[in-house]
Amino acid sequence: LADVLLGLNRELSRLGHDVDIFIPKYDCMDTSRIGDLKIDGGEFKTYWKGEWFPCLIWRGWVENLKVYFVDPHHPDLFFSRGCFYGCEDDADRFLFFSRAVLEFLKTRRLSPDILHVHDWQTAIVPPLLKDAYKEQELKKVKTVLTIHNLSYQGIIDPLTFDAVGLDSKKYLNWNELQDPKEISKINLMKGGITYTDFITTVSPTYAKEILTPLGGSGLDSLLRFEQKKLKGILNGIDHAIWNPETDPFLKEHFTSREFPKDPKDIHTIDRKGFLKKLLRETLRLNEAYKPIVSCITRLVPQKGISLIKRALVRTLEKGGQFVLLGTSPIPEIQADFEKIKLKYANIRDVHLHLEGDESLAHLIYAGSDMMIVPSIFEPCGLTQLIALRYGTVPIVRNTGGLADTIEDIDYSKEPVEKRNGYRFDYPDEKGIDSALDRAIDCWFHDKEKWRSLEVRGMGLDTTWTHSTKEYLQIYENLCQAAPSNV
Repeated sequence: LADVLLGLNRELSRLGHDVDIFIPKYDCMDTSRIGDLKIDGGEFKTYWKGEWFPCLIWRGWVENLKVYFVDPHHPDLFFSRGCFYGCEDDADRFLFFSRAVLEFLKTRRLSPDILHVHDWQTAIVPPLLKDAYKEQELKKVKTVLTIHNLSYQGIIDPLTFDAVGLDSKKYLNWNELQDPKEISKINLMKGGITYTDFITTVSPTYAKEILTPLGGSGLDSLLRFEQKKLKGILNGIDHAIWNPETDPFLKEHFTSREFPKDPKDIHTIDRKGFLKKLLRETLRLNEAYKPIVSCITRLVPQKGISLIKRALVRTLEKGGQFVLLGTSPIPEIQADFEKIKLKYANIRDVHLHLEGDESLAHLIYAGSDMMIVPSIFEPCGLTQLIALRYGTVPIVRNTGGLADTIEDIDYSKEPVEKRNGYRFDYPDEKGIDSALDRAIDCWFHDKEKWRSLEVRGMGLDTTWTHSTKEYLQIYENLCQAAPSNV
């Protein structure tokens, strides 16, 4: 979500549009990366549980984007928890935040053309706008809701919902926000879908999958009903951050240029080999003629936990090395992988790094030969896009955005120049073995084919340029349907 907000809004800004971003003022943010951070105006108040509580808004600049930070002066210290999310009262935290943003816009007499909200955390904004903010200042504002992952919906008790100033009795019915499974609960995502002016999700294939009972997580019938205002737009990646030619985390840089015009230009893809050696030294892997298969992921069931374990075993069987960088918010899964790490502690063809490490992530992308993304479902996926950018060949399951971005080198019906990796259909051992075996065999036995895969992946346009144009078309259509008051 953070990557999307940065990449999309930076491109919108580059094209000359006025973009403001609102996020909570988390106490665990690295504020040193925020330029000119200061309080914007004076204190204002927002409604919560029958009372009005003071808030401050801080304003600063991040990557040349104006960002407003909501700082609630509430005894529950909503965003002073040392974490971004994962608290038992997350619903309270983000409902408070959403109402505070609208109250700030009203107080400051700001009236944007579009409010673009994301996932269940801010899905309350469209209902709030239409039912609690009918004033002149905000009544013409249009909303766009982006669904990044439909499996997270914000299912809450009616009393929690009432805290933001809406009456749950009105909304606790089938045509409003009642959860389709837990009928005594409010579903915030359902409210966003119902009340927003337009819905996007993060890939065309995922937009189709969420219309089915298998992919719709209980909201497929509603989404089919609202299908006319739904579109899948593929995410991009920010090439200013993910660029092997300039990446500040890398000690050497490279591009896909095979024959540099300038003899002094040594930034060719061959430098990837040096970074592979450096990765091995960093992780204490054996220096040997073997491919490195890597996986960078959150360790949650969606990501295919059993398939990741199988890939480790199969990589070793096929003569490769395996690297995992990931953590799990689920204690049982984290403990399971800690045991696996201990099991392979003395095998220098395996390394599991079970904590976050941004610099190591960049080195893994650059120094690996292959990147597995064996997700059970994947709305878009950025891992495979970043891997392509760094000349690391993706091995993915045929689902969601993975299916939209990776064409199988052996079996795709697309022209050869569009084939950029390996895919498998079924989320089982046979499926992942089929793709992994083909990739490793190619690495060992067909260097020309492998080289062409690396170079082809690096040359693909994975920027936000095309996707931003699609978002702009949606914004403009909404503004034309009801002309803005600014």
